[in-house]
Amino acid sequence: MKKTLLVLSALLLCICSFAEEKPKAQFGALNNTKIDGFRPIWFDLGQKTEYGSKYSGAFGTYTMKHRPLAIYDSKSDKTYFVYGGTTSKDERHLLCMISCYDHKTGLVKKPTVVYDKGPVNDPHDNPAILIDSEGYIWVYVAGRGNRRVGYRFRSTSPYNIDEFKQMGEGSIMAYPQPYFVPGKGFFLFETRYDGVRRLFYQTSQDGVTWSSYSPLASIIAKHLGEKKSGHYQITGQYGEKLVTAFNRHKNGKCDTRTNIYYLQTEDFGKTWTMADGTPIELPVTDKDSPCKILDVEKNGQCCYIKDVNFDSNGNPIILYLTSYGHRPGPMDGPREWFVASWNGKEWDFSYITSSTNNYDSGSLWVEGDTWTVIAPTEAGPSYWGQGGEIAAWSSSNRGKSWKKTLQYTYNSPMNNCYVRRPVDGRDPFYCFWADGNPDVITISRFHFADSKGNVYRLPYDMTDEWGKPQKVEYHKKSLHPSYKK
Repeated sequence: MKKTLLVLSALLLCICSFAEEKPKAQFGALNNTKIDGFRPIWFDLGQKTEYGSKYSGAFGTYTMKHRPLAIYDSKSDKTYFVYGGTTSKDERHLLCMISCYDHKTGLVKKPTVVYDKGPVNDPHDNPAILIDSEGYIWVYVAGRGNRRVGYRFRSTSPYNIDEFKQMGEGSIMAYPQPYFVPGKGFFLFETRYDGVRRLFYQTSQDGVTWSSYSPLASIIAKHLGEKKSGHYQITGQYGEKLVTAFNRHKNGKCDTRTNIYYLQTEDFGKTWTMADGTPIELPVTDKDSPCKILDVEKNGQCCYIKDVNFDSNGNPIILYLTSYGHRPGPMDGPREWFVASWNGKEWDFSYITSSTNNYDSGSLWVEGDTWTVIAPTEAGPSYWGQGGEIAAWSSSNRGKSWKKTLQYTYNSPMNNCYVRRPVDGRDPFYCFWADGNPDVITISRFHFADSKGNVYRLPYDMTDEWGKPQKVEYHKKSLHPSYKK
């Protein structure tokens, strides 16, 4: 009898423990459901140093290699945007989210889960967005490595973000950068992890059936004893022109990223050239290929490419940061911001400013003769952590000289990270980012701002279908033209 009671007690304890156990997250469980507010994900890579993690904090608008994250559509007068979200402030359960800002009403729609990443908490799986000529909204959910594949989703009706359907099977697709060329179709820059990070592109007429992977670059400096390649790229579109600016990873190690190489195609990937039209055979394999436009490797420097934009003539402009290593803290500085711009004959290079972390990330706006960089170039409360206070730096002479013209944030409680530029952006949704504490898991909040420096915070909690952004009073101020950092 005593033995029977012990067995029953053990069984009851097992049942109670099972009942109290938190259910395991499943892929897709929350697809096409709403989240009651804007809750960007917090993340820590885990590579610790005495000055904190290599990168950690707010990752809702990460990475710069996921692009675009937002598109303004004139027909609906809305800015549609995607981001990496989560369920609550204490969770790191990645949700690939979409919402929109209505420029007529000034309201934002309660966000929809396009794809629930289930057990994944890694914002490398964040989404990118595309709108086709019929108004269908596509969301490209990134994979990670070659084992965790990516997926393509399309809205079930034009300009509708309430429901999405998966289009085709999953495929290897890290760092998706999709574009649509009217009359030609869909073009996707992406990365495969074939032992290392290698660059590819694919094309499609309908967004469902895709061409095979076409390699862009696989540089191995054999004369230096290297056995592996590796790359990161930032891409852009100007009409039918599609461009990529990429660095190389010495012997496949991403922490040694260096140099800048540039390629462009104006015939949907059939031929590739340098900026001056000189043809280049793919894939690029030579460290000293003629498409190399910047060599900082010779100085022992790393290079972090942040954005690609175009001047009024369609000439490319590349925003980048250099440092002397991957570690946070003072030892690998200075971290300096530059632009490389093609003037029609050659590349020009000019210094903008400096900041405190390799992953201080911002974007480049071009309006007529004015070029503006909006980025967290000012130190935040976590001095050596990624992000900081956001400022605008402007040039009216093709980048030859830059002045700090506006500061967006002051005395922020947490660092502001990854400032992004919408395609065809319009005020007030001119730029956007998330904030978070790089040193400890915290709530992360979504912000956007206009070109004049007014900052708005999206509601973390929502009850209605549409909500009003809250204006953040930083007591912004324009700076005198003679101001120098």
